[in-house]
Amino acid sequence: MVDRKQLQGKTVVVTGATTGVGRGVAWEVARAGASVVVAARRQQELDDLVARIAAAGGTAVAVPTDVSDASAVERLADAAVAHFGGIDVWVNNVGIGAVGPFWEVPVVDHARVIDVNVNGMIYGAHAALRQFRAQADGGVLVNLGSVESVAPLAYQASYAASKAAVTAFGRTLRQELRLSGDHRRIHVSTILPWALDTPFWNRAGNRTGHSLRMAAMSSPRPVVDAIVRSCVRPRPWRPVGPKARLALLSARLAPGAVDRVSARIAGVEARLGDAAPHTAGAIHEPTVAGATVTGGVRARMRREDRSRPLRLPGL
Repeated sequence: MVDRKQLQGKTVVVTGATTGVGRGVAWEVARAGASVVVAARRQQELDDLVARIAAAGGTAVAVPTDVSDASAVERLADAAVAHFGGIDVWVNNVGIGAVGPFWEVPVVDHARVIDVNVNGMIYGAHAALRQFRAQADGGVLVNLGSVESVAPLAYQASYAASKAAVTAFGRTLRQELRLSGDHRRIHVSTILPWALDTPFWNRAGNRTGHSLRMAAMSSPRPVVDAIVRSCVRPRPWRPVGPKARLALLSARLAPGAVDRVSARIAGVEARLGDAAPHTAGAIHEPTVAGATVTGGVRARMRREDRSRPLRLPGL
């Protein structure tokens, strides 16, 4: 973990702050002494997070924001500057998903995933970089990507495509900052985690017929720590954990084998969950449940596995 003093007095904008990784990052940077601007669609959950941060002695402001709305993201940036005089770090923590066979997921759900995960990332980066370039001290942009940018999984087509875009986007921004001469004071860091036990799986669009799950799911804690670290020590790439590093290396060395293994894993996991109705989840409209960092998915998976009848080979 970074020295807390390195974040004291900084202003950090965190999108997607009501649940999962975003909520964890907002809490940790506030504990470290940063002023935090938390953004997401749900006002009540944002206000609850701000109250918790204030009760712990931190400083936070809530700005309800749909990141797929460019004007709303501009208002978010303006609010951060109005409250705290500038922006030192912008954490682009955006990520929704629609899971199921590509042709069975409604095209409007796929489009929404791209709108939020790609356009939302672009709008946030555009607002942040324009502000950083206007500031003498520049700033740090942190984008949440995924190992699926290079090692995609079946039944997550639009999500994997969006995360591949995030990875290419970060590389392009770093090139342009070098060409403009701003690369020494403005930094772009892309975080690449493995599948995480967050509310994402409980809120995603689901056309599999079963509750969503994934093998070898990781705790969100190391990813929260990696993002906080990137706020003060940004790196172009931050794969988080040995599973993420192994997946990225394997995808480069043996992409065909990784595709076959990934397809098998996704196919098996899609059938192991309890029966569940088809749903768009929270991708179009926010839901009131799940304002937590972890999603309880691993615990649910253990319950599902225990309740499944034992089948002997050949029976």
